Amino acid sequence: MELQAVMEKRRSIRNYNPERKVTKEQLEELIKAASYAPSWKNLQTSRYYCVLSENAVKELREKCLPEFNQANSEGAGAYIVTTFVKGMVGFDKNTGSPVNEAGDGWGYYDLGLQNDNLLLKAAELGLDTLVMGIRDGEALRELLNIPDSENVVSVIAVGHRGQEPPERPKRKELDAVAKFI
Repeated sequence: MELQAVMEKRRSIRNYNPERKVTKEQLEELIKAASYAPSWKNLQTSRYYCVLSENAVKELREKCLPEFNQANSEGAGAYIVTTFVKGMVGFDKNTGSPVNEAGDGWGYYDLGLQNDNLLLKAAELGLDTLVMGIRDGEALRELLNIPDSENVVSVIAVGHRGQEPPERPKRKELDAVAKFI
């Protein structure tokens, strides 16, 4: 599938078919695709915690997500919790000082680049996703044994849509988001 078609096909899905499973091999492909994104000085500080077993998926959904995200991701075959290693990207390696005002924000930026690759690869493979930023980070940290040296960022539901989503939301016009000088 061509990149433009994948970008247009990808949607945030809030209704999953619990009968259709996600495999470890599919998740591995998503993480590999994520790893091809650029990162600050190629430090590759993004981390992925893949939750695939039926019991672990249920436990994560019930213990770590608010009710509306539990409902939005019901039936998803897997969750991927995304993190990045703190204090590495955006800092001078010799002094530990931020190199600009973004500081650790570069870790979020790098993770976002990688997550976009992951979402597009999922769409290419016929999988559907939902990125959730409203979650209980400390409960995720405890459940998945995520070290304090990592920032917990998002939970991505992965599965197969249970029904077609509504029409794609309208995108802003180019002149509303871009300035050419």
